[in-house]
Amino acid sequence: MINQLIKWQELSEQQKTGALARPAIVDSALLSTQVANILAQVKNQGDKALFALTEQFDGIALSTLSVGAEQIAQAKLALSAKRLKAINTAYQQIRAFHSAQQPTDITVETIPGVKCTLKTEAIESVGLYIPAGSAPLPSTVLMLGIPAQLTGCQRTVLVCPPDKNGQLANEILVAADLCGISEIYTVGGAQAIAALAYGTQTIAAVNKVFGPGNRYVTEAKTQLSQQVPGFTIDMPAGPSEVLVIADEQANPAFIAADLLSQAEHGVDSQVILLSDSESLIAQVSAQLEKQVTVLSRRDIAEQALTQSRLILTKDLAQAVQVSNQYAPEHLIIQTEDAPSLLNSLRNAGSIFVGAYTPESAGDYASGTNHVLPTYGYSKVISSLSLADFSRRYTVQEITKSGLASLAECIIELTDAEGLDAHQRAVTIRLEEGV
Repeated sequence: MINQLIKWQELSEQQKTGALARPAIVDSALLSTQVANILAQVKNQGDKALFALTEQFDGIALSTLSVGAEQIAQAKLALSAKRLKAINTAYQQIRAFHSAQQPTDITVETIPGVKCTLKTEAIESVGLYIPAGSAPLPSTVLMLGIPAQLTGCQRTVLVCPPDKNGQLANEILVAADLCGISEIYTVGGAQAIAALAYGTQTIAAVNKVFGPGNRYVTEAKTQLSQQVPGFTIDMPAGPSEVLVIADEQANPAFIAADLLSQAEHGVDSQVILLSDSESLIAQVSAQLEKQVTVLSRRDIAEQALTQSRLILTKDLAQAVQVSNQYAPEHLIIQTEDAPSLLNSLRNAGSIFVGAYTPESAGDYASGTNHVLPTYGYSKVISSLSLADFSRRYTVQEITKSGLASLAECIIELTDAEGLDAHQRAVTIRLEEGV
């Protein structure tokens, strides 16, 4: 379970750094080599490698990689009305929030005759990686598929590891269909990322790949983003994490439930409680002991709790300071006046305000995206949005008189930098009237 109470005021600077240290991400030379070998195999052998690696790692001898329209139709019939309604409700909620993010072009005439425009255009092709470990993740399909759909990407490709029967979960296929995704392949692991980056006989390469995965998938994304020209990834990935700021008025049972909702993700997940109430921390600790016993993923949650933290701060202002230093993926505020802390909280992937705003709502159906920066990257990287599925570029249009107005400035600066050809590109137009 969670280690003993940490009193922030009594820690040295070095101890404070240690208290907020995250679980180490495995970065072994063996992992790097293993993934590099998989990538090379896919690059050289294409589909043949995908079939062989799927049989090797998933124990499935596939006859095809593609999922057809008939399978999607059958998936809809196989799900209960209640399950279909839940997926549809989540789709509508997420789509409503993301629809409001549609960008508009910005045009500014900086001086008469000089017009500058910032334009936004959808990335042509994107790949969505959907994990399939202990359970299907239709929520991740929606979180990735809806922004791609709204942005207008010409190709959206979904890859997902097959089950023991060589199939994808019905929930995955139904969610994909809602998002307008018809290009679906039963392949996972590092080999799936390689296929999306290099392309194979069946799977054409994409420009950008999105989605979480295990350490092999993460390593593949990292290596390929550095090797393949014109290919990039969504964001650096690390273990899931949540930080809760709470005062003595907070409900300890709610807090424990929130902490466990992240602890059950994986043994390397990290959960942190910051509070100015020692009594509340003790109550939360007791609730954790009680609630963890009924979880189906108890063993995983208990291991995650061993590297998590219960921290006593002198006041809420200090709790905010510590939270900003840690920069959590998920931040939950359970205080008497929770909204009042928002203006001072800077670094978080997504913030959940108030006693009745569990992190689970954001994971599934409030409308915000659950693909978030982890491992402190929320200091510099944003939560997933439509912007991640598009690129921005500028356009400028200058008249002869506009160029004449800028000429003195350009000539002086090109002279300072010793770039004669740059200067001549301006003066030749003014001299010859072209």
